[in-house]
Amino acid sequence: MFGYYVKVALHNAARNKVITGLMILAISVGIGASMTTLAVMHILSGDPLPGKSGHIYYPQVDVNPESKGREPYDVMDYRTAFDLWSAKQADSQAMVVSNPVKVRSELPSGVPLMISSISTTSEFFTMFDVPLQYGRAWGAEDDARRSRVAVISDRLNQQLFGGRNSVGQSLRVKDTNLQIIGVLGPWRPSPLFYKIRGGRFSGGETSGFYGAADDVFLPLSASLEINEGDFQPFTCWATPDRPGVLESSPCVAVALWVKLSGPERVQEYDRFLRNYATEQKRLGRIKHDDNTRLRSLMEWLDFNQVVPSDVKVQTILAFAFLLICLANVVGLLLAKFMRHGGEIGLRRALGASRVAIFTQCLVEAGLIGALGGVLGLFLTLLGLWMIRIQPVAYADLVHLDIAMFLVTAILSLLASLLAGAIPAYRASFIQPVTQLKLL
Repeated sequence: MFGYYVKVALHNAARNKVITGLMILAISVGIGASMTTLAVMHILSGDPLPGKSGHIYYPQVDVNPESKGREPYDVMDYRTAFDLWSAKQADSQAMVVSNPVKVRSELPSGVPLMISSISTTSEFFTMFDVPLQYGRAWGAEDDARRSRVAVISDRLNQQLFGGRNSVGQSLRVKDTNLQIIGVLGPWRPSPLFYKIRGGRFSGGETSGFYGAADDVFLPLSASLEINEGDFQPFTCWATPDRPGVLESSPCVAVALWVKLSGPERVQEYDRFLRNYATEQKRLGRIKHDDNTRLRSLMEWLDFNQVVPSDVKVQTILAFAFLLICLANVVGLLLAKFMRHGGEIGLRRALGASRVAIFTQCLVEAGLIGALGGVLGLFLTLLGLWMIRIQPVAYADLVHLDIAMFLVTAILSLLASLLAGAIPAYRASFIQPVTQLKLL
């Protein structure tokens, strides 16, 4: 019976080419616009550490002695971050400081480059599943010895060494030669969660949320000496005696990330954080010991409103446009079914039930939706291509994955069935006697 309904639906679609084409176009344009913006939203609001983000937390302590008890600074001063890190109360922890550095290789053709770098501690790589193509990351002993080593990105390795294994080569950072002990594989978490500060990107504009990862990773202990005087503070509550020096600076610049394996560990660490703040208040170093935070990674991203507001607005507008398109499809389907009222009345007079008429009309609507969905998929791909050629940092990340492809197909079918339900219901209640008189 279903095959018969499809055959009739194809026949009716061919008889009313203009109306059928308008309905297919309306659905496809609505689907294309909504799915393009939804795909962008899906990419920008994704989990940068799938499977691990629920165990990664971002602690904050209000270290500003002039604070009025509002939201703590997004980063901490070096002493506070070092105290928390060295207490080893988390399963893993990593301090992170970002700053630009000038580097060059020791090759004759090497030219100086000004690039972004991360000064961090050894557990950064295991906590965040950072892939290594060559060599290894440094260990806790390298942190303790202030080893002059570095891990570089795949991109920098391509620039300086042509992509070959550069482990053992020298990299000159500022005025110091470092030994390259590791080269990252392609790695680009989206967004770059470890550099997000206070609703902005620690390396510059908000567009950097979705830019490339850093090119040089240095042990923080060694970087404190190598880059002394060059660290850029997030903000200061007093004038530093030695600008750009972290250890004694009345400035915040250091982020601390911790890994906590479960709810009990989260509670324990939160208690430790509050106890530390209480102790520091007793010592007279901080003022508001009750102003601490411990947010999960996804909570931290949500708090900082990482997804651009214009993308959210565009997504809402696109789905509103889809509703308008569906409203037009409802009107066209209703006109189409009513136009064939005589045929429907004849079928009812010959014994067809209301359910059969309703099913027939719904199959016809579903066929139109399927065709609209296919065209809408091509319009979605066109829309994503147009975004990829735009000068925005996340452009090259935008694509249609399998999940979004399935959403597109399901949405187009559901949209057409919902749009066809009301006209189909109206058509199933056509009175045979009235229609037969008009034939």
